[in-house]
Amino acid sequence: MLVDNFFYGIVHTAVLFAGSLKISGTEHVPAYGPYIVVLNHMSKADPPLLMIALPHEKMRFFAAEKWQNHLVFSPLLKWGGAIYINRGEADRRAIREALEALKSGSVFGLAPEGTRSRLDALIRARDGAAFLATRAKVPILPVGIVNTDALGYNMAHLRRTHMEVRFGKPFELPDLGRRPKGIELSAFTHYIMIHIAALLPQKYWGYYRDSLALQALLEGRDPWPFCVGAEVPTSSLKNL
Repeated sequence: MLVDNFFYGIVHTAVLFAGSLKISGTEHVPAYGPYIVVLNHMSKADPPLLMIALPHEKMRFFAAEKWQNHLVFSPLLKWGGAIYINRGEADRRAIREALEALKSGSVFGLAPEGTRSRLDALIRARDGAAFLATRAKVPILPVGIVNTDALGYNMAHLRRTHMEVRFGKPFELPDLGRRPKGIELSAFTHYIMIHIAALLPQKYWGYYRDSLALQALLEGRDPWPFCVGAEVPTSSLKNL
């Protein structure tokens, strides 16, 4: 508990130094796990902000193996419950560990885009989150993080940044009655990403700006029919 409070204090202090944080939609957060948290990713600050927004949840998450021995980030990642993964290859060990964590009731967080967006908007997501969700069969909690794309510039110019963490309603993937095929897995990825996009200002929609599924979701209609065929299939394991 003392270690948790120590690291939480460091992260919280750093955020207050950089600017302010508004958290909304906490009424949508499930009372307990297991569930998967999916978020957009524009800054290194995104995971710490999520930790602050969910202070009572000990989340597991994927982290690139290159950070495992980093002087600054390694202790924070170890405290946070990181599962290190080799990006760009089929890291089945990391996938098994993530599934075991969810099976034990843990909360698992990941950014479906797989990397930080350099475009200040959503980029095309990889199929890793959809692959994990179809195997774990747990609810998915979408999160939209706003204005961290401006954090680096503002800090360099001694300006404060007003950041937001927005929680949406949990959802589950459509039940196909069987394990999804490649094109269906890509459709699930699209389905996940529009739920994140719906929580963000339009300027952040990026790759999903013209998505008919996103439009349907915003209008209160079933978006799933518009997800099928919206993406060219990609390999879930290769792109985790």
